[in-house]
Amino acid sequence: MTSTSGSEHSAWPPASTARAPASGTPRERRAVRLPVQRGPAAWSAILPGQPAPVAVDRDMTADFAIVGGGFAGLAAARRLAQLNPGATIVVLEAGRLAEGASGRNSGFMIDLPHDIASDDYSGHGADADRGQIALNRHAIAFAREAVDTYGVPADYFDPAGKVNGAASESADALNRSYARHLTELGEPCERLDSQAMFELTGSRHYLSGLYTPGTVMLQPAGYVRSLGEGLRRDGVRVFETSPVRAMRREGRSWDLATSGGRVRAGKVILANNGHLESLGFESRRLMHVFLYASMTVELDAEALGRLGGQPRWGVTPSDPMGTTMRRIDTGQGGNRIVTRTCATFEPGMEPTESSLRRTAAVHREKFEARFPLLRGVDMEHTWAGHLCLSRNGVSVMKQLEEGLWSACVCNGLGTTRSTLTGIGAAELASGVESDVTRHFLTEPQPTKLPPPPFSTLGANAYLRWKEWRASRE
Repeated sequence: MTSTSGSEHSAWPPASTARAPASGTPRERRAVRLPVQRGPAAWSAILPGQPAPVAVDRDMTADFAIVGGGFAGLAAARRLAQLNPGATIVVLEAGRLAEGASGRNSGFMIDLPHDIASDDYSGHGADADRGQIALNRHAIAFAREAVDTYGVPADYFDPAGKVNGAASESADALNRSYARHLTELGEPCERLDSQAMFELTGSRHYLSGLYTPGTVMLQPAGYVRSLGEGLRRDGVRVFETSPVRAMRREGRSWDLATSGGRVRAGKVILANNGHLESLGFESRRLMHVFLYASMTVELDAEALGRLGGQPRWGVTPSDPMGTTMRRIDTGQGGNRIVTRTCATFEPGMEPTESSLRRTAAVHREKFEARFPLLRGVDMEHTWAGHLCLSRNGVSVMKQLEEGLWSACVCNGLGTTRSTLTGIGAAELASGVESDVTRHFLTEPQPTKLPPPPFSTLGANAYLRWKEWRASRE
């Protein structure tokens, strides 16, 4: 049972060293960085306000502690609760739920191969892709069960499928290639011509589309907030605005230091994605990429009349470096359109304000190219979202040290892959073997990155070239 101390919490770590580099001893680590966000988490901003956060304000103990309250951390908490009835579980989120990376994505929970490093999303061969599809659908089923259990609004978890949109002949060829791959896998898909794309989106920009039925369209902030509320009702202690600044091994437990107190836990899961590196793990093996998005103001009746199309849809680009577009309606936070494109490689995990301004201008250009009848509609929100990738496309879901596991590195598939790594880490920490744990434990270590500045210059030059090549998309 979780206990709290009435005495003042320990001063460890000293304030002067809370952000110092990781200690030389493997049993003590201090966070080099804490999350820095640019722009609002729009998916959360368009929902009704949340209650005031509950932060750690005293020392406490728990059976399990999870660092990170996004898709991975909350999935881990739910799986731990399922496998360990009566255990005390604590989640420590650095900010507010759904205001970090989990509230800054596009909300596509994708079941099919979606390799963003490839030309057309195809994965690594038919057999490997069938295995990945089964795992992705396991994650989606896990999420659906949570939705049913916790009464998450249906609008926040809509199994509507998605469309790969093509705006050029070369992109249409990528759609055809991907369709052939899906046919080989025995997966259904439907080709949409330009008229069908117009009837769906209200835009004449698209030459064709490829519809696949298995994707869930999330209101990501609504889903994550609701999952947090359900876990709290089940007895999981979810703390916000409680970043872990340092951690050390003491005997058979870990001590996690926050600004408000220490959490002592026998078992710890790091579900902090790229900030795994901030605590000294997988140094120079993780690629920190930020994607940028803008969301319109709520469209009035006159604008909706000009737009036409369907009230809710999602279009990913046929070329992975193209532009994602999504339209939502009142059930998901208002009649709005989201434009997502542009990427920067930021090894310091902090995007710049100038990048935000540059990408906002690109978003305006992409939006008006698709919806010239809505020229002049204001963008209410522009933001950056942190992705963590590895060069060889692997995650880091494994035991790191005694009593310490990780559920990190989503490779651009934060909703699905992070859910899977959270499930897997919880199962490992509970001594359970499954298809999920076996999959991740057979993956190699992330490959090393070139030293800076070559890694930074090379990655950003590559991203700019990929964006240029996919310019119409």
